[in-house]
Amino acid sequence: MDKMLIIIPAFNEEKSIGAVIAKIRHAPIEADILVVSDGSTDNTAAISSRLGAHVINHAFNLGYGGALQSGFRFALNKNYDMVITMDADGQHDPSYIKNLLEAKVRDGANIVIGTRFIDSDYNAGFFKRAVISMFSTIIRLYTGRTITDPTSGFQLMDKAVLSYLSHGDNFPLDYPDANMIMLLHKKKFRISETPVKMFNRLDGISMHSGIRPLIYMIRMLLAIVMVMLRRD
Repeated sequence: MDKMLIIIPAFNEEKSIGAVIAKIRHAPIEADILVVSDGSTDNTAAISSRLGAHVINHAFNLGYGGALQSGFRFALNKNYDMVITMDADGQHDPSYIKNLLEAKVRDGANIVIGTRFIDSDYNAGFFKRAVISMFSTIIRLYTGRTITDPTSGFQLMDKAVLSYLSHGDNFPLDYPDANMIMLLHKKKFRISETPVKMFNRLDGISMHSGIRPLIYMIRMLLAIVMVMLRRD
């Protein structure tokens, strides 16, 4: 059986991280859990450790991508065969990890993205859905593939993808979404998508709240241009 690690980037998620870990423990899967506490100033790391998860504790906040890359390097050093990335806010249902695993086998995929927009009643806000649709269109024009949820943080990656994203500047340190999908396609990795269920976050403020979606959109467009111009 493949050795699997669930990576959870977390920034001040003490009110939700315990419930997230508990749900993973009750899911019908065999996997270790790693919480990357990304400069948290609350009890996120202590709670995670007390519940038996591996913990990486960043002294400073490196951002979502930086936290994930730390997790990828941990997975490679500990010889895991694949990782599942999940959010710390309770939005992802770990019982749907089986969907990711089935899609990997069915499609021979290196990376499987869990989408909330197929066979689901998930209600994203109008602006958020418009931004997601725009990036989905860009991905389709560039790759010829339809990815309905390029902003999903619920993903499976195999060791080949981990090895590539763990080195140098191959992995974006702020928002690894449409740009990452396009880069992996450019590098001939096989990408698949499968339905999953997502909930509203258990507590706290989304990183896509306020004017952040506008900032995200601008930065992602710039990142996409950089992928298209990249020659290596």
